[in-house]
Amino acid sequence: MIIPDANLLLYAYDRESPLHPAAARWWSGLLSGAEPVGLCPVVVFAFLRLATSPRVFARPMTVAEAAARIEAWLARPNVRLLVAGPAHVQTVGQLVEQAGTGGNLVSDAQIGALALEYGATVHTADTDFARLPGVVWVNPLVGLAAD
Repeated sequence: MIIPDANLLLYAYDRESPLHPAAARWWSGLLSGAEPVGLCPVVVFAFLRLATSPRVFARPMTVAEAAARIEAWLARPNVRLLVAGPAHVQTVGQLVEQAGTGGNLVSDAQIGALALEYGATVHTADTDFARLPGVVWVNPLVGLAAD
């Protein structure tokens, strides 16, 4: 299972980003592939928050447009919304404690905890995931041509 981080989903949407072509190909490939894709609630809501923000994008999506994209993703046969198990809060706390900091890393730890629970690999461009012990992550855009 692949768990995408919000940064890659936003690059796939943002045509102004130099990472857009590679991210769009990556995301399209995952959506049309057989590999299971797990969407974390924290990622879904980060996408909704940031994709609709005029402080982030010159031409943000409307809430309806962003919600429709999310619903379309979840309608794919290989995509599902992940549900945290009973140990989720404890696992997030342990990851943050082992990383030695909280703050912005808490959202990453939530994603990491779900990855551990589901035996998934996180796809992200955020190197902070290296600070989360046991969480397997890759940047799928490394080595992809931007064309």
